[in-house]
Amino acid sequence: MCNNMTWSPSHPILVSSKRRHRSKQSKVQIYRLSRKKCEEEDVKKDMELMNLKLYLENRSIIEENEKLRERANLLHQENLALMSELQNKFPHLDRFSTTLLVLLQNH
Repeated sequence: MCNNMTWSPSHPILVSSKRRHRSKQSKVQIYRLSRKKCEEEDVKKDMELMNLKLYLENRSIIEENEKLRERANLLHQENLALMSELQNKFPHLDRFSTTLLVLLQNH
């Protein structure tokens, strides 16, 4: 028998060693492809997790922003009420003078 021929138990014919080599090469390629697919799935899962974390952080920032906006609105209304009260106490002063008076009293 030739050296490059081997007996295949599944088939009663001779199979060349070149063909066996291709089979191993195909298995290696399939292994590489499946490993690459697993790596891609891992990257996809990591990206989804990161996306979820960023989404939750965004929601938290948006909620905090809404609370701050409400607080700023309340402070603005309080400021307007105080300015109106000052103008009622000092009707002879214009708005600029009233603001200046408030600033001087705070310092």
